[in-house]
Amino acid sequence: MSETLKSEEERAAEARRGPAGAARRGGPPHMQVGQPTEKSQNFVPSAKRLLGVMRPQRVLVWAAMAFALISVGFSAVGPKILGHATDLVFAGIFGQQIPAGMTVAEYAAALRARGMGQVATMLEAMDHVVPGQGIDFGALGGVLLLALGLFAIGSLLSWAQSRIIVEVVNRSVYRLRRDVEEKLNRLPLSYFDSQPRGELLSRVTNDIDNVAQSLQQTLSQLVTSLLTVLAMLTMMIVVSPVLSLIALATIPLSIAVTAVVGKRSQRYFVQQWKSTGELNSIVEESFTGHGLVKVFGRQAEVGAAFGAKNDDLRTASFGAQFISGLIMPLMMFIGNLNYVIVAVVGGLRVAGGSMSIGDVQAFIQYSRQFTQPLTQVASMANLMQSGVASAERVFEVLDAPEEVPDTATAKPPADPRGQVAFEDVSFAYAADRPLIEHLDLVVEPGQTVAIVGPTGAGKTTLVNLIMRFYELDGGRITLDGVDITDLTRRGLRSEIGMVLQDTWLFAGTIHDNIAYGRPGATDSDVLAAAQATYVDRFVHSLPEGYNTLLDSEASNISAGEKQLLTIARAFLSDPALLILDEATSSVDTRTEVLVQHAMAALRSDRTSFVIAHRLSTIRDADLILVMEDGRIVEQGTHEELLAAGGAFARLYEAQFASALTDGSPAASPAQTPT
Repeated sequence: MSETLKSEEERAAEARRGPAGAARRGGPPHMQVGQPTEKSQNFVPSAKRLLGVMRPQRVLVWAAMAFALISVGFSAVGPKILGHATDLVFAGIFGQQIPAGMTVAEYAAALRARGMGQVATMLEAMDHVVPGQGIDFGALGGVLLLALGLFAIGSLLSWAQSRIIVEVVNRSVYRLRRDVEEKLNRLPLSYFDSQPRGELLSRVTNDIDNVAQSLQQTLSQLVTSLLTVLAMLTMMIVVSPVLSLIALATIPLSIAVTAVVGKRSQRYFVQQWKSTGELNSIVEESFTGHGLVKVFGRQAEVGAAFGAKNDDLRTASFGAQFISGLIMPLMMFIGNLNYVIVAVVGGLRVAGGSMSIGDVQAFIQYSRQFTQPLTQVASMANLMQSGVASAERVFEVLDAPEEVPDTATAKPPADPRGQVAFEDVSFAYAADRPLIEHLDLVVEPGQTVAIVGPTGAGKTTLVNLIMRFYELDGGRITLDGVDITDLTRRGLRSEIGMVLQDTWLFAGTIHDNIAYGRPGATDSDVLAAAQATYVDRFVHSLPEGYNTLLDSEASNISAGEKQLLTIARAFLSDPALLILDEATSSVDTRTEVLVQHAMAALRSDRTSFVIAHRLSTIRDADLILVMEDGRIVEQGTHEELLAAGGAFARLYEAQFASALTDGSPAASPAQTPT
């Protein structure tokens, strides 16, 4: 299994990162923060795409919609039934006051004669009034039981609808996380070069979590609220078209308030999640380089950078929550205003005999249930805005250009021997800044090729091209005469092992870290690799041996022991090609000897590319390539290049001279023991 090489060339890195990379270098390394381009939010298309994520669960969604529809329907009928119960109560009260044998019309005429015309009008508008008979508790109980049953069934269906929506959201977010993970594996290395790690991490964790939370809290309530609005509006028209027009008059005002406030809060939500990603970048980089921060005494600068971004986040969050939070009280004010108007006009209509008291009661309930879901929808605007803003950031990752796919005829290498050929290869990270031009090189199977040169010469780029981390601008690279573009990336990289200057180990046992090099490796295979690379020596001194747990930073073993573990891992993978990126530069002299012996065992009988800074460590290389500005300016053996007195000799002399102590006699490179 291969690991991604970290580029050492600062010039090439600048070209790869482009504007984002340049922004990151605006300060010390631990304070570099990416400045992702802010994309203006396009709410409706993004919301549609977010809802489209749930398309595979459409059967469950339709079931939830059906349950919601029935539940809202029962809830809508309830106030009308309760209004009938109120009419029964008032009919009983009036009937008890009418003497037996007198008709309602006669009693109403008597009331008018006494100057009680409004009461007489109300009496004439009532149904179910039986002179001399009080409240019919049998009929009243039946009505109330019917209303109770409808409300109970409606609540049960509402719970079922909410439960289904929870399942739909969880499945959809699970699939979204899976898609993002798969997308990350298909993205080219150049994408990660241009993205701060903290920013990318924020997109695939915080933003997806926010999408899940927003859908969870809004989707079920949104469906129910919209259906409730339609149901209540229908029942309001049935009860009283006149009062319905009064109630509907407040809707344009509600929509206008929601639109104005939502538009103002929208940009704050975009900035909120942008600032969250930037803050994560600072935290991730500062914690990763915590030792460096302390060594250079830059705690104050880190704190200042964190404080500035934290203040930006606080300002954006406060603006988003405060402005969107105005929607709820404004909508409540509009709803209460509507309630007062309906109550006054309804009372006048009851007094005029055009409506019954029960109908007014039902209409007031409908108007409250009509404005309440509108208020809920408005109050969910901040959550919806926040969720869509996060969804857009996730969609940006999903829409990023992927690496060129393998061809339909691509196959894995068949028993590779390890011959690598560069044929007229040209490559540039940026089109206007060529790095490698018309490079020709042939490396025979089993050869050890050392690559040396100043920083920015293209050493790491050369081996990155072999791995197909980047695509060529011209020419081709072959493995055993087969163009690497005709091989599957997975198959190609499975035949390449790498040992980097910066070791990478994961949290787990020493055994697991070695076995990572070859899936399915047996314990005996792991032990053999450990013994061949001198890992077995220090493992036996650990209390738990190969079962010793390493933390995420592997801080419980030394730097040299980490390097030996990475060599053992590469040894276990048994690659046809081997890439060593200055694997001994960060270890002590004694450990370096062990590492050199381990690497010699690893290089045995396989083609090896060694990126070297210590020129004395490549004396035995079969071929040394000296690179400058993306070109091979010299090649040959150690002795041949020293004798030529060219670029390699100058590098060697400079390195040797820098190692001399004051007062030491000068010596020529040829006399220097290596």
